Amino acid sequence: MSGAIEKRTPFFKILIANRGEIALRVMRTARRLGYGVVAVYSDADRDALHVREADQAVRIGEALPAQSYLKIDAIIAAAKASGASAVHPGYGFLAENEAFAQACRDARLVFVGPSPEAIRAMGNKAGAKDIMQKAGVPCVPGYQGVDQSDAVMLTEAKTIGFPVMIKAVAGGGGRGMRLVADAAAFPDALRSARSEAQGAFGDPTVILERAIVDPRHIEIQVFGDRYGDAIHLGERDCSVQRRHQKLIEEAPSPAVSPELRARMGAVAVQAVKAIGYEGAGTLEFLLDRDGHFYFMEMNTRLQVEHPVTEAITGLDLVELQLRVASGEALPLKQGDIKFSGHAIEVRLCSEDAGHDFMPQSGTMALWQMPETVRVEHALQSGAAIPPFYDSMIAKIISHGATRDEARGKLICALEQVAAFGVTTNQGFLVDCLRHPVFAKGEATTAFIGQNRDALLAPRADQGNDIALAALLLYVTNPHAPPWQRGRSLAATFPLGLRIDLGHGVQEIEIVRERDGSNLAARNGDQYRFKIDELGRDSIRFHHDGLMESARFLRDGDRLYVLHRGVTLSARDLTLAPPESASAAGGDGKVRAAMNGRVVALLVKAGDKVAAGQPVMTLEAMKMEHVHTAGVAGTVSSIDVAEGEQVTTGKVVVEIEAAA
Repeated sequence: MSGAIEKRTPFFKILIANRGEIALRVMRTARRLGYGVVAVYSDADRDALHVREADQAVRIGEALPAQSYLKIDAIIAAAKASGASAVHPGYGFLAENEAFAQACRDARLVFVGPSPEAIRAMGNKAGAKDIMQKAGVPCVPGYQGVDQSDAVMLTEAKTIGFPVMIKAVAGGGGRGMRLVADAAAFPDALRSARSEAQGAFGDPTVILERAIVDPRHIEIQVFGDRYGDAIHLGERDCSVQRRHQKLIEEAPSPAVSPELRARMGAVAVQAVKAIGYEGAGTLEFLLDRDGHFYFMEMNTRLQVEHPVTEAITGLDLVELQLRVASGEALPLKQGDIKFSGHAIEVRLCSEDAGHDFMPQSGTMALWQMPETVRVEHALQSGAAIPPFYDSMIAKIISHGATRDEARGKLICALEQVAAFGVTTNQGFLVDCLRHPVFAKGEATTAFIGQNRDALLAPRADQGNDIALAALLLYVTNPHAPPWQRGRSLAATFPLGLRIDLGHGVQEIEIVRERDGSNLAARNGDQYRFKIDELGRDSIRFHHDGLMESARFLRDGDRLYVLHRGVTLSARDLTLAPPESASAAGGDGKVRAAMNGRVVALLVKAGDKVAAGQPVMTLEAMKMEHVHTAGVAGTVSSIDVAEGEQVTTGKVVVEIEAAA
């Protein structure tokens, strides 16, 4: 401590103004330190795990974030009603909202985070860049002016030079962010970024930056206390991203030397000391190929990826937050910080990587996480994943003596994840971790874009997966006779199946042979399986001279299979009528690709449209998704209104095809 008298602000019960895994994460440390915990929830989260685990829970509104988790007055009222004397904002939602921090102060609630003044100074991207530029820190060239008119923004973008980045000044997580290649695409990108920022953070203001080509995304974790002390806890490399949202984070960075770490850390500490910053914060930089770094923004909150820093430092960052918020001095000096080994985190998301990372919602029928690594989540079997919030459903973190050890542990753990019922990016994450570029520590922010085809390519033994899925549909059919379910050794005649694994209907024949094995034939190829054991949710079998096992779940005509680390979802269409052109929009009807809210109608009745032209924008899981016309023609009907909540498959726009 800097010789100052400690200014304690004790509290005994904490309201967590967030949901899901971060709410549970904060609860875990708070309880260990002896604090009571209060949850808040929307109507969509009434039965969520974070609600059940809290000492008390308070409803704060309807499902949409703007009607619940972004309602400052409702959260303050919940704290008062529950007797909480402190509020932890988690990350996202109101975590970097100056007005929320001020409202907590006005209500005599301890805000577990920086002061409203610090958030105003550094939480706003435009203000933070001004401060850093004055401090001599290199920043990405751009525009952060007050004039937000469309004309001025376009003029400034042209002055900066395309490609440019549009970024929301409030919040983070890739929301309200767009990479714009040219002036023609700028107006639509600007509208979409503003709309997304307003929905996620309640503030549509944006800044512009020159896009730096293929950089690494490096961030420095800092902590400050109210006595003027500050430290950094090293860096995290968050370069592997899609839609400007992080998917894989690691510490330390393969690209940062001890000397560079010391320089970047010193810059970060100098910045937070200059504004009297209190609590956890992260300064984000772009690191170019020549080792030059440029300040981007500061996140005035705990980061999603904080577990990798905890793993290599042995510190509990939430505990540090709570101790600093209660008025304690930082218990560590910079020289006390030691790093051990390497840690990698992946974000398991409910999204379909093969369909442009489209968010997925629904019921998670089976949910089982590996026990060999750290997992942060808030789900259980049978839990609902609503369409209103972020698509991240778990964080899986490994730690090893070396980077290769941590990477190997994480791959093994991911292959054990059983997530049946809602599509996730499980297989995509495994493929990223195995990719030679990532394995060598050479991934930049362009990693997914440059290697997309390889990362999304079907497995070399995809035929085996299809055949196994068909066999399981065959032997688990509850209405099948005993001989089909494997209770007889008698040979059978071939049985034709039509199954869909999400990439087209597959025609397969299954025949049970005299030796008890099953032969699956597809496109002239044959796959032989000898079932050794068939349980309620697992199968053990011989195939190509190897004994293997798989987990599965049968749910009506749908089957989920976890085999060799990849989760498959198959539907039995054998008795279903053939699908018409309507499934692909060939009938002129544009259907909602997911549950979500209509935020923009881009056409009106009578408009002429081309095939592939954007017609409607849907917001799901805090991201916007453009829907396009399946055919060229004339818009005959608009079947939804802006602001309307729609379900998957609902017709939103109808087009009369051109003759």
